[in-house]
Amino acid sequence: MIRSKFVAALALTTLGAGAASAADLAPFPYAKAAPLPYAVYDWSGFYVGGHIGGSWTNEIWTNTANTTRFGDLGPGQGFGQHGAGVFGGAQIGYNWQASNYVAGLEGTISGMNNSGTLANTVFDPRDDVFSWRTNFMTTVTGRAGFAVNNNLFYVKGGYAGASSHLAVSDVVPPLGRSGSDSRWHNGWTAGAGWEYGITQNWIVGLEYDYAAFQTQAYQLGTNLGMYSFDAKPRDIQSAVARVSYKFNGPLVAKY
Repeated sequence: MIRSKFVAALALTTLGAGAASAADLAPFPYAKAAPLPYAVYDWSGFYVGGHIGGSWTNEIWTNTANTTRFGDLGPGQGFGQHGAGVFGGAQIGYNWQASNYVAGLEGTISGMNNSGTLANTVFDPRDDVFSWRTNFMTTVTGRAGFAVNNNLFYVKGGYAGASSHLAVSDVVPPLGRSGSDSRWHNGWTAGAGWEYGITQNWIVGLEYDYAAFQTQAYQLGTNLGMYSFDAKPRDIQSAVARVSYKFNGPLVAKY
């Protein structure tokens, strides 16, 4: 009897000790799932593309020396005129990205059909006719922007050059004289835009630019003399839609 009670007590003591040891054990650690990667748009890389839209030219010309009998403007007299038309061309560039900041270099060449005609009626309603046009423009600019994944907001600025043409004709008989000249104008440009990465390679965007140019001397001459002008596109403004193809790798995975 005494032996049975001793065995029972020993069993209860062992069970209690086991329970206490189990209570002291730390809970079993559960492994947490690793965070899923997410895709980040990468603006870095070389790109080429095209743009199309509209532009506006403000052209001015001032007579500097009337040495012929046609033209009918004295020194210091002149005109200014506004013309608008289709504007389009190509762009090529390269972007570097660090965090959300993007810097780049870009070159563009654009054709336009901005032109105008003005009748100088100083002496006669059918007197001299001036005509002008801006043919094309090139730019080399730096770009700086801020990226929000596949949205890029940027500003740009740098060199601009434009080709311009000026002509005059005396439509009153018997003279019937005419003359024309073309010049290249150096200048500067500044603008801003937004681009959106449809895919890692295809990009669309919108952009506005302003460009101003230097004055050049035009000699509207014939075999009977020269008609001299200081002329320039005072400014060219443009607004375009852009599409570009970017050459680089797949999306960057981050955690």
